[in-house]
Amino acid sequence: MRIATGLATGTAATAFLASQAVQKALDKLDADRANSVLLFLTEAFASNPEAAIRAAAKTASTMQIIGCSAPGIFTDEDWVIDGAAVAAMVFTGETSLEAATPNHPQTDLLLTLVAPNAINATWLTTEIQKFGGVSGDATGRGPFSVWQNGKGNTQGLCEILLHNTHGAVAASHGLRLISSPRRITDSHGYDIKAVADTPALQTLQSAWEKANKQSTQIPYHQLLAVYADKAASIERGEYQPCTIISGNEAEQSVTLAQPLAAGQWLSWAVRDKDSAQLDIVKTASQLKQQLDRTPDFALFFSCMGRGPYFYDGLDQDLALLKTLFPKLPIIGFYGNGEIAPIHGRNTLLDYSAVLGLFTCDQS
Repeated sequence: MRIATGLATGTAATAFLASQAVQKALDKLDADRANSVLLFLTEAFASNPEAAIRAAAKTASTMQIIGCSAPGIFTDEDWVIDGAAVAAMVFTGETSLEAATPNHPQTDLLLTLVAPNAINATWLTTEIQKFGGVSGDATGRGPFSVWQNGKGNTQGLCEILLHNTHGAVAASHGLRLISSPRRITDSHGYDIKAVADTPALQTLQSAWEKANKQSTQIPYHQLLAVYADKAASIERGEYQPCTIISGNEAEQSVTLAQPLAAGQWLSWAVRDKDSAQLDIVKTASQLKQQLDRTPDFALFFSCMGRGPYFYDGLDQDLALLKTLFPKLPIIGFYGNGEIAPIHGRNTLLDYSAVLGLFTCDQS
């Protein structure tokens, strides 16, 4: 065994918690040092994480401390939101983490951690597949939202190589489609004006009424648009979700969080607990088949709106992963967005969960 996790919680954000989390993980491996550590801190540390980072480095005897702060964190042991806690995954043996540089070796996957104020298309648009999450404190403006090499990254972006691993990554949207795919026939900027030559808001209202079995006000916070370049892609679940901002009664249009073009295909969808649980099991099973081996560790990034807040105080996604993969080291956080390659394109997602399963290369 080369990889293990540790979780430490307390009443205050102290450096000791970081040391405790790392030591717990080392003890599981009967090791006294690590070559690298993935370290996630709750937002109680966001204003001053340096002491915790140094404590983790000292305990692990390495400066390869990489991670971020987030509203909530978890391991295969438990999850924590709104409290002082530290999650650590330690790497020993040939498997290790390293912050990528402009001249880094070619790789299939890059673990990407980014603060909300550092999001832009420059680093997202690349041929290298990226996965991870949007971190930071509640405001996303903390100067040490992201760190690498044992210190804060003022750029707010950290891209990480996973040496001597083989991985498979996918996003789980957990949505239930409430309309069949239809072509967008009129759009302007962020406003969808017509779907299949029918006013967009009318199609959304009709889809919601059929799904809800009654006529009620549209709950925009529960609904999303999903889109793709082909209808068949949506039917296969190979789509991208998009947040609905509002409906315009006067123009019968629907405003989305990103612009879609006429000619693309769209379905309306609702966030659904049963569908989400089925989808996470399906996603995990497909990733395991891709690996063709039992995974050695998992990295999991979940939207704040997908974790315990969605499942009435329980994280059913994490619970299912622990059932599917007993004793598998798992680490991740609840963030402000998720990153995953979809159709070969790195995509920033909402209300999703991104799972990566990894095996360690045989030495």
